[in-house]
Amino acid sequence: MVALRSYVSGSWHSPADEGVALPDAVTGEEVARISSEGVDMGAALEYGRRTGGPALRELTFHQRAALLKALASHLREHRDELYELSARTGATLNDSKFDIDGGIGVLFGYSSKGRRELPNDTFLVEGDVEPLGKGGTFVGQHLCTPMLGVAVQINAFNFPVWGPLEKLAPAFLAGMPSLIKPASQTAYLSARMIELVVESGILPEGSVQLVCGDARDLLDHLTEQDLVAFTGSASTAQRLRTHPAVVGRSVRFNAEADSLNCSILGPDAAPGTQEFDLFVKQLVTEMTVKAGQKCTAIRRALVPGPLMDDVAEAVRERLAKVTVGNPANPDVRMGALASLDQREEVRRSLKALLDAGRVAFGDPDHLSPVDADAERGAFMSPILLRADDPGRSEPHEVEAFGPVSTLLPYAGAGQAVELAARGRGSLTGSIVTADAEFAREVVLGIAPWHGRLLVLNSEDAKESTGHGSPLPALVHGGPGRAGGGEEMGGIRGVLHHMQRTAVQAGPAMLTALTGRWVPGTDRTVTEEHPFRKHLEDLRIGDTAVGGPRTVTLEDIEHFAEFTGDTFYAHMDEESAKANPFFNGRVAHGYLVVSFAAGLFVSPDPGPVLANYGLENLRFLTPVYPGDELTVTLTAKQITPRGGTGYGEVRWDTDVTNQDGASVAKYDVLTLVASRSE
Repeated sequence: MVALRSYVSGSWHSPADEGVALPDAVTGEEVARISSEGVDMGAALEYGRRTGGPALRELTFHQRAALLKALASHLREHRDELYELSARTGATLNDSKFDIDGGIGVLFGYSSKGRRELPNDTFLVEGDVEPLGKGGTFVGQHLCTPMLGVAVQINAFNFPVWGPLEKLAPAFLAGMPSLIKPASQTAYLSARMIELVVESGILPEGSVQLVCGDARDLLDHLTEQDLVAFTGSASTAQRLRTHPAVVGRSVRFNAEADSLNCSILGPDAAPGTQEFDLFVKQLVTEMTVKAGQKCTAIRRALVPGPLMDDVAEAVRERLAKVTVGNPANPDVRMGALASLDQREEVRRSLKALLDAGRVAFGDPDHLSPVDADAERGAFMSPILLRADDPGRSEPHEVEAFGPVSTLLPYAGAGQAVELAARGRGSLTGSIVTADAEFAREVVLGIAPWHGRLLVLNSEDAKESTGHGSPLPALVHGGPGRAGGGEEMGGIRGVLHHMQRTAVQAGPAMLTALTGRWVPGTDRTVTEEHPFRKHLEDLRIGDTAVGGPRTVTLEDIEHFAEFTGDTFYAHMDEESAKANPFFNGRVAHGYLVVSFAAGLFVSPDPGPVLANYGLENLRFLTPVYPGDELTVTLTAKQITPRGGTGYGEVRWDTDVTNQDGASVAKYDVLTLVASRSE
């Protein structure tokens, strides 16, 4: 049987020894052999830093996002091949879609976020400009730049496609290359996926590398600019986190570890309610998808004491309909565990759990799988345990990483919170209830112990992705036992791969450094109105000044009648004077904004295609009848949109009165055509 190859330093590497056999989880037949013998780990990391990093950092966020989209589309074309190989890991077709389609979806998700939420630039300006002196000549702002090392991925066996891709996407978008080390049991699926990535030629050389087999001395070669992203057991995370190179060089380390996640049934969710049915269905799903081998699976099901019998019976009835066997059979609903060794590990954990409870469904030692050999394949019955004493330590400390969950009773929201917290940190939890007061008490009580919480009821059930489904826009991670890390989380995940640096300077210097106009920097007023300039011709600081325009009482009354906004401060002199903020009738804030638009607009057709919004609008000084308004519009940020024929321009807008006082400040957002279109 052929050994899996690693892809390092720009070429495919075959191991120098025979390696270790990787069995098919269903048949026990050898799928491949695996070894990293002969891989120069230090050279691979240096290649990523020297070749992959510079290539990525030359690209803008938008260019990287476009490549992620292209890669996602390419992998989607090869899903059937990956599904077929995934079945050898014990996964059903639905399991495989959860893994493969989920991973591809993360690529699409980050591609979209990169184009919508990040600038078309190679670095990110974060937050507002901070004034650091009274005179306005000393200011500061945070910049985020890509780290100069390699994001080292150490992945778990349960999601051989989703795991690498959900780490690759934010790292790549940030401008940081990845070295992927998959878990051995299912590495053949990860390896084929990376082969497809390399064969596509979509990603810059050096941006993705693969090591199949033991990590060996990989971590010894880490530098201060590298990053480690780990998924797996809490014990392994602890060992890696304390590696001398990680500690000694302050290597950024992110861990996402298995945890004793819980789902809590609200006391309102009695049999016959939709919430009761949702709880039961979700619990069975989490026990059987991927044969329970999910770091987000429900290990503890907390149920009001009086409902224990009802829940146990309903779960038993549903589990009895789950067919276990060869995932190639369309009637099978739960496949095998990843390996025989994994099954034995689950059985060992189960014995410890049985000290605190009893089996309510299933037989951990005997099963007749459909179209499969129970001895050669890593099959196991789903096991529902019942522990009527929730105070026992075992259910809160021992995790059986398979199709095993324990029912535990609770009395009141306070005890539910206390029991959930005994997991000492979880990736996710769910509360199934229609009672908002109960949900609020529990969510606020257990939030410090959880990375993600789902409140499930009839309102969101139709669209909910479920207890165990991490999403690219939200944080995947958790405190304590769950590893203390965060993955994905939208742009948060991108920033994890970047260095945040506070830059202090004068306004003009900060403008030059960031490419964003900073108040206090000189403006450029030319004879040609900025709205007559195409995108390529605009420059940061280009300014239009309009006005003055006098605001009359008739203007205010007409605006009130026309819009229906007859708030007393605009229409009643006596009442307005009684308001501590005003000295009499004042103009509507939106009248001020409307007049400002009339003062700065260039009305004839031209490069400005649309005004698509205002941001950060603040009304600072009241405008009274007789006040004169002047508006100063300054090009603050110019963002080309590659391939669209236009870009976005953000304009700093300052509306002042006859005394020079700002009455309103905001950003105007426009779409401006490129000259070539």
